[in-house]
Amino acid sequence: MIENLAKLDPMIMGAVGVLVLALIIVSFGLMNSLYGPRARLERRLNTVAGPTGGGGGKGGPKTQSGMKRRDIEAKLKAAEQMKRQQRGYKLQEKLIQAGLKTTPKQFWMYSIACGAVFTVLIYVASGIIYTIPAGLLVGTFGIPRFVLRYLVNKRLKAFTANFANAIDLIVRGVKTGMTVAECLSIVGKEMPDPIGIEFRHITESIQMGITLEDCLNRLITRVPTNEARFFTIVLITQQTTGGNLAETLAKLSSILRDRKKMRDKIKALSSEAKSSASIIGAMPFAVAGVLSFTAPDYVSLLITTNAGNWCIVVGACSFGTGILVMRKMINFEI
Repeated sequence: MIENLAKLDPMIMGAVGVLVLALIIVSFGLMNSLYGPRARLERRLNTVAGPTGGGGGKGGPKTQSGMKRRDIEAKLKAAEQMKRQQRGYKLQEKLIQAGLKTTPKQFWMYSIACGAVFTVLIYVASGIIYTIPAGLLVGTFGIPRFVLRYLVNKRLKAFTANFANAIDLIVRGVKTGMTVAECLSIVGKEMPDPIGIEFRHITESIQMGITLEDCLNRLITRVPTNEARFFTIVLITQQTTGGNLAETLAKLSSILRDRKKMRDKIKALSSEAKSSASIIGAMPFAVAGVLSFTAPDYVSLLITTNAGNWCIVVGACSFGTGILVMRKMINFEI
């Protein structure tokens, strides 16, 4: 068995290893999205507050407003399920969250073009035909998705960074006697994007006759952060049950600032581990680059010999596994 494996072409085994590693990465991402800390937090929020952030539980009084709100929630759930059944809806949702005006069809066209260019570059650089499937896989499905995820995370971080200031504007407006719609309009005009454009969407939707609850649910879809969900819960609960909105929003603003301080503290405490992981991850490439100039005959054995090719394949697989493990250890969510 071992002798038969040793006779196989290492480049074929390398391409197979890359495909297997890609499948492992995709499976890891799916498991993390379904059973990770963020998924568990979302399930707890849905259990406590409901998918739309309403405050009426099962044991609450069956008032007319509560029945109306539950009817709206049922309609929104049905509409959400119909949208999710549509092909490409999840991708469309991600494009909206990234602030892009690209359609899913255009995104797939760009992805195919990226895959073709990346494959040609890899083939020209290596001259190995077995790198074509791996190049197509990484260039079509890996790089565009990575860029899209980066843009989504960047926009969500920018929204969260100034969201407490936006809530403070609403608090000051409510204390001066302004309506909630007027306060939201001021936030849309005064705050920078992406907060400004999101609140302008809410204001324009309200002017078109859409209810505030529907607008806030759309905000959660466009900005799926816990901060936006907390804000939605507060406004919908206050609209249903009443209460001192300014005081409630002021407490929410204080909570969001405390969460930001906690994230900054975690970032500072984990910066040493992240720096160490970056250095460890860059060491193999740095050493290979130095040796390629100082001792090229020594490094060329990895490419010209069968044993060297096997070393590259095994090293790439173990290197990818180590990067995934270190990334999981040094990334914290709050």
